[in-house]
Amino acid sequence: MKLDIYQTVTDRISELMEQGTVPWRRPIKGNGGDGFPKNLTSGKQYRGVNVFLLAAMSWLQGYESSYWLTYKQAQQLEGQVKKGEKSSLVVFWKRLAVEDKKTNEKKIVPMIRHYRVFNADQCDGITPPDKLPPDENVLPFEPIAEAEKIVSGYHNPPEIEHGGSQAYYLPKEDKIKIAEAKDFYSPECYYATLFHELSHSAGHTKRLNRGIDEKLSAFGSADYSREELVAELSGAFLSASAGISPPTIEQSAAYINGWCKKLKDDKKLIVVAAGAAQRAADHILGVTFEAD
Repeated sequence: MKLDIYQTVTDRISELMEQGTVPWRRPIKGNGGDGFPKNLTSGKQYRGVNVFLLAAMSWLQGYESSYWLTYKQAQQLEGQVKKGEKSSLVVFWKRLAVEDKKTNEKKIVPMIRHYRVFNADQCDGITPPDKLPPDENVLPFEPIAEAEKIVSGYHNPPEIEHGGSQAYYLPKEDKIKIAEAKDFYSPECYYATLFHELSHSAGHTKRLNRGIDEKLSAFGSADYSREELVAELSGAFLSASAGISPPTIEQSAAYINGWCKKLKDDKKLIVVAAGAAQRAADHILGVTFEAD
C-alpha cells in the first residue's frame, strides 16, 4: 500500500501534541549545540515541518544531540543503530522535470519524498559534534531532605523514570520522565521541576480526577493553560513546604503570570486554580482537612 506522506505527517504531529506537557522552562543543563535539528553527515539544518517533527521527538525521547542520520549514514560512519531503536520521519520536496502528455513540453513538478532517520543518541560508535565531555568540576548532587520526604511520602505515586534531558508527565501512562538530578543546575531546580510534574499526576482519574488522562488538551488551549497553572501553583506550594529557595519560587511566579495572561478573560481563574492546586499539594503531602 502506498504511503500517504501528508497523512503520516499530520498523524505524527497530532500524536506528538497529545504526549503530555511540553517543556516549560530550562532548569536542565543543555548540550553543546544550538538545539536546531541537523543532519550529521551534511551538517545542514532540517527545514519546514521537519524542524517540528525532530525537535518534538528529541524532547519526547530525551535525546541530547541535535544531529540525525539515516541507517545507511550511520554505517558509513562506522557506527550502528542500537537494536530496537525506532526511526523518525523527515520529508522533503524534490523538483522533477516531466513531459506534459498533451503539449510534449517540459515542466517542473514538485514531488514529496520521505526518509527515516535516527538521532545520534540512538547509535553506537558515533560521537556527534555537540557531545560535551564530562564536567570534572560538577559538584555531586545533594538531596534536600524535606523535598525527598515529600516525594517518598506520595501515596500511590506515578512511575518516575530518570533519563534524557527533559521533564514531563505522560497522563495515559501515568508516568513522569525527568532528567537525572545531577543534570539540573541545582537541587532546588530538580525538586521544583519534579513537584510540577507530580502535581500534574495528582489530576489523574485515580487520584483527584481532573480528567487529564481522559481528555488531552491541545497546547495553548484554555484547558491546557488552566492545567499548567494548577500544576505550577501546586508545585510552588510543595516547594515552599520543602523550604526551597526564594529564587525558585520567583521563577514559578513568573511562569504563573505567563499563563494568567493567556487566560486574562477568566476573572475567576486564579481563585479556582489556586483551590485545585491546594488540593493537589495536599494530596501529595497526604494532608486532609475536615470542614469547619
